[in-house]
Amino acid sequence: MAHPQLVAHRGYAFRYPENTLLAIQAAVEAGAKYVEFDVLLSSDKVPVLFHDRDCQRMCGVEGAIHDYTFSELKAFNVSEPEKFGTEYVNNRMTSLAGLVDYISTVPQVTVFVELKRQAIEEHGIDTLLDKVLPLLTPIKKQAVIISYSIESLLASQQHSDYPVGAVFDFWSERNNELIQKLKPQYMFTDIHDLPKEGRLECAASQLAVYECIDPQWADDVYQRGVNLVETFQIAEMLAAFQK
Repeated sequence: MAHPQLVAHRGYAFRYPENTLLAIQAAVEAGAKYVEFDVLLSSDKVPVLFHDRDCQRMCGVEGAIHDYTFSELKAFNVSEPEKFGTEYVNNRMTSLAGLVDYISTVPQVTVFVELKRQAIEEHGIDTLLDKVLPLLTPIKKQAVIISYSIESLLASQQHSDYPVGAVFDFWSERNNELIQKLKPQYMFTDIHDLPKEGRLECAASQLAVYECIDPQWADDVYQRGVNLVETFQIAEMLAAFQK
């Protein structure tokens, strides 16, 4: 039976510290064909996988990613202690370069690389793209650039031919003038803000939604036009659709 394509949201984040090589490897081993992760820059402008505006939740330390050099970040325990306790106390920060090395060994996997707004605010669009895009070259056919910052996606289109995905919180934003100008290959929106009934269409874009751990809900929106569903529980969701 047909079902939505499932995207491992920050890797297998239900079982492993999110946005780490450990979580992404586990997602792929569980059968994920699509993985999403977030990118920020260290103070010395090294791209690393990280979502939050500060390091407290994931690492138990004060400050933001851009307050530390990559050498300092490498020493952090990225263990998500409130969720996992000491189980992953020796798990380290994942650099984008290290992640690319792994993804290049699994050519069946497509990655959605989210450029975080905090990195853009701190370093600027051009610097972020200059640091990120060249590192993706070994997985060029596997990578899609996504962001809430439509301006950064427009700049990416000017600098490269990577497919892009616009991310937004509200269904009505799909008609934003900048998004219409962008003509993204993908649109990502919050599943909670979708209309309750009727077809869901985004012109020529593939429609992706976040965040869903309910197979029935995922199937419902798929039947209405959603192509991809992001989930923290990739293994459980895949198993549900294989029954």
